[in-house]
Amino acid sequence: MNERYARQIPVIGTEGQKKLQNATVFLAGCGGLGSPVAFYLAAAGVGHLRIADCDIVDATNLNRQILHRPDRIGMPKAASAKLTLEAFNPDIEITAFASFIDEKTAPRMIGDADIIVDAMDNFTARYILNEMSQTRDIPLMHGGVAGLNGQATLIIPKKTACLSCIFPDAHTTTGTPILGAAAGIIGSIEAEETIKYLTGTGETLAGKLLLWDGAVNRMDVFSVKKSRRCPICSPTSEETT
Repeated sequence: MNERYARQIPVIGTEGQKKLQNATVFLAGCGGLGSPVAFYLAAAGVGHLRIADCDIVDATNLNRQILHRPDRIGMPKAASAKLTLEAFNPDIEITAFASFIDEKTAPRMIGDADIIVDAMDNFTARYILNEMSQTRDIPLMHGGVAGLNGQATLIIPKKTACLSCIFPDAHTTTGTPILGAAAGIIGSIEAEETIKYLTGTGETLAGKLLLWDGAVNRMDVFSVKKSRRCPICSPTSEETT
């Protein structure tokens, strides 16, 4: 086994490391949240990262999007992320999609992923990922951040509340203020939860919502339940689709 993983194998085990090596993760977004997620999944040795982002690198991204550099302004973020991650860990496979996530493109980009990681900045795309998660029976790791605050939850189809249960009427906003370190905290939690799920290590956030308040350095975790009225995952919705 590669020596770079020597300090984590006592935590996840040799079999856990092999599971990471054989895993495929679809990462939706490689911006503020996606940057720390991608770095830590690549560092941990996840065998195949499939990364999608339709945006290009902009100067306003650089306070938080640590995958990218000033000399890549104007480059597609997906391509920039691939360059960074391949140099960071040449032993893993990176597939980059400089594509918009919608109902038509999502299935192709997700492919045979073992888990979907939501590192998006809008609920329009998140709801599409949520539907893909439910219809294709693939877990969804959700994270969101604004200002000094953030949230995270792990969604297991047919077992836990889905994103539409937890956030039934969320709206997309643009230009949300954000501190880079806040994205780092939530992105790191997303990466850790993804690794825990893939390796079967420890207790995950499945069925729970973690809320981080960076203004007072407080973290709370609440149980979340499936909604019988959810149009995506309730038994009624399944019967009518």
